[in-house]
Amino acid sequence: MTPTLAALTGFIAWMLLLLVVMEAIRSKMVVAKEVPANGFRPDNANLSPFMQRLARAHANCLEGLPVFGGLMLVAAVSGNAALTDPLAFVLLGARIVQSSIHLASLSPTAVTLRFSAFAVQMGIGVYWAFLLLSV
Repeated sequence: MTPTLAALTGFIAWMLLLLVVMEAIRSKMVVAKEVPANGFRPDNANLSPFMQRLARAHANCLEGLPVFGGLMLVAAVSGNAALTDPLAFVLLGARIVQSSIHLASLSPTAVTLRFSAFAVQMGIGVYWAFLLLSV
């Protein structure tokens, strides 16, 4: 498996982990009768601030997957993974850092750091798009 495909798989696994954590917490809340099974909003707005951040962190991954995952998939399918391989794990690391900061805090410093991690991903995405369109 190329680094590009491994990073794409890691991206998907990270999204799945966030989803599993969210659903495990929600299931516990249902079993404890804290919230009825039909009492959850998609954004967790009626739950704790952490649960709201968890829903948003997962949604951020879903929003980024078509862009960043799409570029990785295009590179792999077109035989150009050598263009994305060098930064594939940097992108994955930046995504995990972004989500982790989002889960930890909404302080101004955290938001700035979270945006910085996203900016790294955007920069890599723009760079990859340029490279892939140039071959």
